[in-house]
Amino acid sequence: MKMKRKSQFLTLILTLMCSITWSQDKVLEVLKSELPIQMNGLKGKEMAPYYMDFKVTETKSNYIHSSFGATMKSVERSNSYFMPHIRVGNNMMDNYYYTSQGGRGNTVAVALDGNEAVLRNTIWETVDRVFASAKSQYSRSKAKFDVDTEQDDKAPNFAKTKIENYYEEPLSGDKYNFDMKKWNAKINSYSAKFNVDPNLIEGYAMISFNKNRKYFVSTEGAAVVHNETYVQLIISATAKADDGMELPLNLSYFSFTPDGLPSDEKVMKDIDALIVKLGELRDAPVVSPYAGPALMSGAASGVFFHEIFGHRIEGQRMKTDNDGQTFKSMIGKSLLPKAISVFDDPSLKTYNGEELNGYYKFDDQGVRGSRVDVIKEGILSTFLMSRTAIDGIPESNGHGRAALGFDPTTRQSNLIIETNDHKTDAELRAALRVEMKKQDKEYGYFFKSVSAGLAFTGAGQVNSFNVTPLEVYKVYLDDKKADILVRGVDMIGTPLSIFENIVSGGGRQEMFIGTCGAESGGIPVTAISPTMLLSKVEVQLKVKSQKKLPILPKPSIKK
Repeated sequence: MKMKRKSQFLTLILTLMCSITWSQDKVLEVLKSELPIQMNGLKGKEMAPYYMDFKVTETKSNYIHSSFGATMKSVERSNSYFMPHIRVGNNMMDNYYYTSQGGRGNTVAVALDGNEAVLRNTIWETVDRVFASAKSQYSRSKAKFDVDTEQDDKAPNFAKTKIENYYEEPLSGDKYNFDMKKWNAKINSYSAKFNVDPNLIEGYAMISFNKNRKYFVSTEGAAVVHNETYVQLIISATAKADDGMELPLNLSYFSFTPDGLPSDEKVMKDIDALIVKLGELRDAPVVSPYAGPALMSGAASGVFFHEIFGHRIEGQRMKTDNDGQTFKSMIGKSLLPKAISVFDDPSLKTYNGEELNGYYKFDDQGVRGSRVDVIKEGILSTFLMSRTAIDGIPESNGHGRAALGFDPTTRQSNLIIETNDHKTDAELRAALRVEMKKQDKEYGYFFKSVSAGLAFTGAGQVNSFNVTPLEVYKVYLDDKKADILVRGVDMIGTPLSIFENIVSGGGRQEMFIGTCGAESGGIPVTAISPTMLLSKVEVQLKVKSQKKLPILPKPSIKK
């Protein structure tokens, strides 16, 4: 009996040891050994690949969504995915020359349960399918390339880069744990606050905690294993005005671990203030179309810069004439006042003590993320780059990013706008009124918060933007008149003209944290900016909802 117990104990220990070895080392070992097998096996085939990389992503996620105090969704998931990236042709012109999202759909679920044969079989099956797709895609690209007029850009479509080898141990420790029961109670208590106002048609709170472990190996010799964690708490409510206009306001909090989120007291206080503001918005007057001077808070101008400027400095967009290439020929030229500089830095984990959503060690092409000084003292100096080079900028600076299931494209991370002329809020207000007087305007606007925006950069469409403000104030030339909260505002314009209208920046820097959706899927980003004074913005009326107010009053919910 004793011998049997000892045997069982040893078996348990060996099983645990194998499990630890698998999770920490075997995935990487299998990827590194299988990659040359697949690459060498395809060498003699028609249109053999010149480059290949393998990615495996282990994800563990917790998600809770609550509406008006009731749990609507509570999910805990663990999944693993494999994705190969195959390039056919050569580094000057390959199957990705005319497309930036060829990898969509090339991701497959994979079992990482210690069965090495199953993982190798999944790799073999997926590579076979993706290689067939790559050949077809290359044939279409080459046919188009051969009949195209002379290509303006002569840089490689897939540039060489520094080969990285980096390994991180798996995450461990209590700070990475997530207590679903505890957080479910918290999220319900947050959203239940919205029951006090019968005029709210939506009131929810949601939390999302993600732990990712990423493996990357390439035929160039790169081998990168690193971890990512992020937790985001979002609280949102929507009121409906008597004329049918829907009025949303949001709160957003970010940290790398659940313990980094603000206290319940802080969140509850913020929710109370949000409810009061929604009541004021319902009664606020609707704006008229307007073109004139305005102030944008740091949070608002962060979104403004992300949409209007950020997407136009993503270098991969400028590879072909499909893009409007707003700034491609403007390196060395003045875009902003001399006091303003702009950089994007994925390696920055915090800024002024605040954790940054756009932080990462390595991008999705295995390149280390690095700071890029895009504008220095008003002068455009370079662009954000993935491994798709453009003339004059031959290397990646670690900005090839993608959501799960997409091939990487050039994307923003932590976009930060700074000024060396730190004007106070009072000085900016005075400067705003000077601009009003110049333009013979009775009032201007102060954009305090915005939700999101749209930017169009393609060559076949008008290069324009549309930013959706949430909290906007009318500021009068007569400083004895108090600011008035208004509603129904959309900010529109074109990038070159609006940039010429930036006069100065200063005041407090504020942060916008969100998810940016573009060609390579939704990725986490941060934008940080001071308050900005613009000599002219254009405002149009927001589209009203066609839904009428409910016939019956909202039923009361007692807690």
